[in-house]
Amino acid sequence: MTELLVTPKSVAHIETLIGKGADAFVIGEQKFGLRLAGEFNKDDMIKAVNLIHSQGKKAYAAVNGIFHNYHLNALASYINFLHEIKVDRIIFGDPAVVMFVKEQAHPIPLNWDAEALVTNYFQCNYWGEKGAQRAQLARELSLEEIINIKENADVEIEVQVHGMTCMFQSKRMLLGNYYTFQERQMKIERNKHANELLLYDEERDNKYPVYEDYNGTHIMSPNDICLIEELEPLLSAGIDALKIDGVLQSETYINVCTEQYREAIDLYNEDPEVYEDEKFMLVDPIEAIQPEHRPFDEGFLFKQTVY
Repeated sequence: MTELLVTPKSVAHIETLIGKGADAFVIGEQKFGLRLAGEFNKDDMIKAVNLIHSQGKKAYAAVNGIFHNYHLNALASYINFLHEIKVDRIIFGDPAVVMFVKEQAHPIPLNWDAEALVTNYFQCNYWGEKGAQRAQLARELSLEEIINIKENADVEIEVQVHGMTCMFQSKRMLLGNYYTFQERQMKIERNKHANELLLYDEERDNKYPVYEDYNGTHIMSPNDICLIEELEPLLSAGIDALKIDGVLQSETYINVCTEQYREAIDLYNEDPEVYEDEKFMLVDPIEAIQPEHRPFDEGFLFKQTVY
């Protein structure tokens, strides 16, 4: 059964999302995880895991940062903590996490998430041999590539089906330096009421959200992926998990998306023909609350990646 994976903003939000049909949750602390929708300190993690497990759902801890030597002691301690509270999976991108998990008496299974790097099934199977049970595929893959990886992978495959994606990340001001070099400037649009910061590219009429956390500055995509009308090939291929990424979104937005994708998955499981008939209406509640400056697209599902 395909899992609906979501990114809650708080412990209370998890309870709401369970009612909306979510199967699993990405939670964590930004010191260790990248671009989290919500910040969960250790007390929150304990409460969240207990709540999630009490409802028969799954808790995945995000530990997918890239770590320097001076992070390692804290990372080792955090891995111990995650084993104590018994999260279901640890999401990783750095081999240091694998090494610390292997030291545990009963290692927690791993989900490999290295953003744009997860592009072929040999990578997935390599990390599968190191302890990963799942790989989250790069967002820049076509449908054909996704299906080919699923057919040849020895691990579970996760695909993001909704939300913004990260285009650029750095602890340095590389983007600003680049535009300075080009003698260009991007306008900055700040909405204090919505706690929103946008870079405005007049040439393309795009607005890029800026997300800042412990790990640096992240420039996000100007569009939101929305695949609720394109789930049939993913579900028929047996993709193991569909992810809704709620970073920089409101609880209400994440709630509506979760509800609609739950209905879409259930409709397909009951009768694929019914899903095909009704899928175009499923997007309406999401479109009704979609920000005007963020159009939907299908990511790279039907086009080749251009680097």
